[in-house]
Amino acid sequence: QVQLVESGGGLVQAGGSLRLSCAASGRTFSIYVMGWFRQAPGKEREFVAAISWSGTSTFYANSVKGRFTISGDNAKNTVWLQMNSLRTEDTAVYYCAASKVDGSTWYKRSSYDYWGQGTQVTVSS
Repeated sequence: QVQLVESGGGLVQAGGSLRLSCAASGRTFSIYVMGWFRQAPGKEREFVAAISWSGTSTFYANSVKGRFTISGDNAKNTVWLQMNSLRTEDTAVYYCAASKVDGSTWYKRSSYDYWGQGTQVTVSS
């Protein structure tokens, strides 16, 4: 099992920045990919960004490309999501996820085996 704990959410004005962290524990040697998803009220959970556990590959949703940066340090078992130029539409609960499979479907919720409890990000206008 892998446990994931997110932190760093909060309230920020539009145009501001936040940095989310995800700390992994347990059988972290089984992780191939780490991802971030978000879910706004009344909407489906959607893909935001992903990174290979080795840190060599990253993948972003078009809606955040150029504004968000995912990074990780597998020695610290931590992944970060730096969010800049935040918009009101970025308001959501952000979830960290881990996948045991190294594949090409990083954007799919079904590709992930473990999930954190989520952290709220609220962007005000």
